[in-house]
Amino acid sequence: MRSLLLISTFCLLARTLAAAEVKKPAAAAAPGTAEKLSPKAATLAERSAGLAFSLYQAMAKDQAVENILLSPVVVASSLGLVSLGGKAATASQAKAVLSAEQLRDEEVHAGLGELLRSLSNSTARNVTWKLGSRLYGPSSVSFAEDFVRSSKQHYNCEHSKINFRDKRSALQSINEWAAQTTDGKLPEVTKDVERTDGALLVNAMFFKRERGGAGPRRGWAGPLLTGAPPLALQGLHVVGHDDDEAGELVGQGHLHHLQLLLLVIIVVVEAWEESREGAGHTVRRGRARSLAHRGLTCTHLVLQKHLAGLGLTEAIDKNKADLSRMSGKKDLYLASVFHATAFEWDTDGNPFDQDIYGREELRSPKLFYADHPFIFLVRDTQSGSLLFIGRLVRPKGDKMRDEL
Repeated sequence: MRSLLLISTFCLLARTLAAAEVKKPAAAAAPGTAEKLSPKAATLAERSAGLAFSLYQAMAKDQAVENILLSPVVVASSLGLVSLGGKAATASQAKAVLSAEQLRDEEVHAGLGELLRSLSNSTARNVTWKLGSRLYGPSSVSFAEDFVRSSKQHYNCEHSKINFRDKRSALQSINEWAAQTTDGKLPEVTKDVERTDGALLVNAMFFKRERGGAGPRRGWAGPLLTGAPPLALQGLHVVGHDDDEAGELVGQGHLHHLQLLLLVIIVVVEAWEESREGAGHTVRRGRARSLAHRGLTCTHLVLQKHLAGLGLTEAIDKNKADLSRMSGKKDLYLASVFHATAFEWDTDGNPFDQDIYGREELRSPKLFYADHPFIFLVRDTQSGSLLFIGRLVRPKGDKMRDEL
């Protein structure tokens, strides 16, 4: 049942994603402009999104995994790093998982590097995205100079040796690096490392959107019925319904100041309360969401098992891995891939905009409270690339409803 609901949810996403953005008049200029992606970077943005959906589906089926936060471009860059440092089947598998078998190696690395630089450009996108990647190798292994230079150039990857004879100190070193990289927002990547005789790839991130322009915290008139601080973020959304599959996708289309599109997929198991005209019905409707004000969600994911399920089997196998471009010898394998994220939900409202709030659809908005499980995506509206895909099974924050 769970897997069927998951599959139907993504079918709903595919049907609704193209219609999810509400267009603003050209007069609303953004506070920064990112350069247009080259064809190879755009192709890899599409491939990385496909990879993220596949990886998400694999992780969502794992009963041990609860909250999920994945950055498609960061996961793709991890595979690019394996391809860069690998040979033979080890390298080709990494490209295959990314669906980039038909691309030349230099196209993959240059394209992913461009995509990573573009999407993490905080000035152009009015977000804070602190991102660090570090490859740890056993103290007995030295990284090749060519690999260090190329991985730094394309993936901004740092390199370090680590000694797990003192495991407590080694873990402390990793976690301190992550905290420093994210300005203390992500104090911990992991509490333990199971396999200590191979390379560890650690991605540490802190992401928050910055509020564009001045204006009230709330964009909707109405009494505050609880003692909660302002929680709601409203606007005109495209809502996609699927009666048969009991799913709903909400696309927030008015974040023109932020150059981001936040999509929330609400998966329910009970019948819809309202009658629908038919399955797959898509309507424009006022939607108000209530999220924990400035809530910080942290996830600590270990990806190597799930990447292996998608086809990356040799790199993580000590007896088969050929990462000789990393060290100059066939003496290294990928023991762990850590993907840790601190994601801040900042729900201040945008300034009042008559073009949005004067619409008929906003006279009777439908409410969504983020105090129960939901799936969400953050998409860059300039390039169409997905920045994050996530699932909150246990949302953090006070469960307060302000009823707008």
